[in-house]
Amino acid sequence: MVVFSKFVTIPTSCIEYVHPWTESCSIATTGLGLHAVQASFRIYVTVYVLALIMRGRVPSQKEIKQTLVGILISSIFLGTNAFAFPIFTCWLRKLLGHFNVLTVGFLPAFFASYVAILLERPSRRSMLALYVTNVATETLFHMAAWRGLVRPVPYGQVLIFSTFMTALIYFYKGHQTKRDAMYNLLRFVVGPYEESGYAENHENSPSLVDPPELQSSGSAERVRRHLRGRKPRSLINVIPSACCKIYLSLLRKIQGLSRHTACSHPFSCTYYTLEGAVKLFALGYSLQVCLRILMQMKRLIRKPSLFPKLLIHRNAFKLGAFLGGFSGIFKLMSCLLRRIFNRDSKLHAIPSGLLAGLTFGFFPDNTIALYVMWKSLQIIYSDGVQRGYVPELPGGTVLLYSFSTAVLFHAGVLEPQNLRPSYWKFLHSISGGRVSAMDRNCLDAFGLGTSKSLTEVLAKTNTHLVSYSELL
Repeated sequence: MVVFSKFVTIPTSCIEYVHPWTESCSIATTGLGLHAVQASFRIYVTVYVLALIMRGRVPSQKEIKQTLVGILISSIFLGTNAFAFPIFTCWLRKLLGHFNVLTVGFLPAFFASYVAILLERPSRRSMLALYVTNVATETLFHMAAWRGLVRPVPYGQVLIFSTFMTALIYFYKGHQTKRDAMYNLLRFVVGPYEESGYAENHENSPSLVDPPELQSSGSAERVRRHLRGRKPRSLINVIPSACCKIYLSLLRKIQGLSRHTACSHPFSCTYYTLEGAVKLFALGYSLQVCLRILMQMKRLIRKPSLFPKLLIHRNAFKLGAFLGGFSGIFKLMSCLLRRIFNRDSKLHAIPSGLLAGLTFGFFPDNTIALYVMWKSLQIIYSDGVQRGYVPELPGGTVLLYSFSTAVLFHAGVLEPQNLRPSYWKFLHSISGGRVSAMDRNCLDAFGLGTSKSLTEVLAKTNTHLVSYSELL
């Protein structure tokens, strides 16, 4: 039975619970700190270098310097977050003379996180807060479900994604100020033509005033240049040339179909819908295939015959079906609504977004759904602050990060079965296994079956219980 009373305390010392491998609080903290900083450095070297490579150009001396400084600051931040936890845990034990359900994990983690996030650059705090809040939300739900307070809803992540993605698109279509990076993703997925103010800012654009038959797309122009630049001399050349001509003819016919006057996109509505769906399907398929190839590289080297099966496996099409379906359905619905009501409106985002969001069922993912939810809530709150509807909470980002991280540490200590497996592995790695070496037997007094849950989680996540001799 779960014990909820806040008056339940345990007389266990910090030596017995926090660091049973050594009697010295300072030695335990120093050992954890050294390992955490090294692990953090390895993590952030990878993160920052990848971000530098993804810019697609040779970095300048200034960018390299900024990257090195960023790696150092972020490593100190994450290392501090790890080793400050046992410091505050031991201090609270000495101050109160006992442990309770809050002081074994939540409160020391809150204080440690508050100190650590202040060391990180302000520009990164919102992103970090959003990430840990995402994981903490899922953890809180699992904690409630484990207690029988709620029940999982079938396709609940699809419902969350559809609802809050619709809210994001509503803001995308209805507000002029779009500083958040999320809007860059929306421009890519649903297109810049759905953005508020696009028609007014591009009213003199040839793609909007010329009749469809006078317009040409980049792909069609490339085909024309290809055909003009070669002379068919054999059957090998004739067949590709004939296919190109058929493709070009079909493309021009689709482009030349009708486009409503309320639509800001070039070419016909049919071409607009198909182009977005095909491009994003191809992108999603390519990404998932590349990822599967990387993950199964060793097997492919030993057995190359697996390669064709990998390309046509149904799992390879899931991400493409989601991205292509979302883009295609949203654009199709938007064009239909503009034709029905003879005008464009930000309200069109509601039915279009809800229907398009159902394609998330092809690629359901709790992390993505919760990220979209919290990102939309962040944008709604920021908009409310700008309009004066709600007050701005000073230090809100820091407090949100601290609270969410405290929830995760609480679960990692008391209820590891309710923590996301990947986050448990992260805690195990960043602490050098110390999070598993903490003695949970004394925590069973709170009625959560902590020691039994730890054994199950270690087996499930393929992590191990580190021996005390390894930590000295």
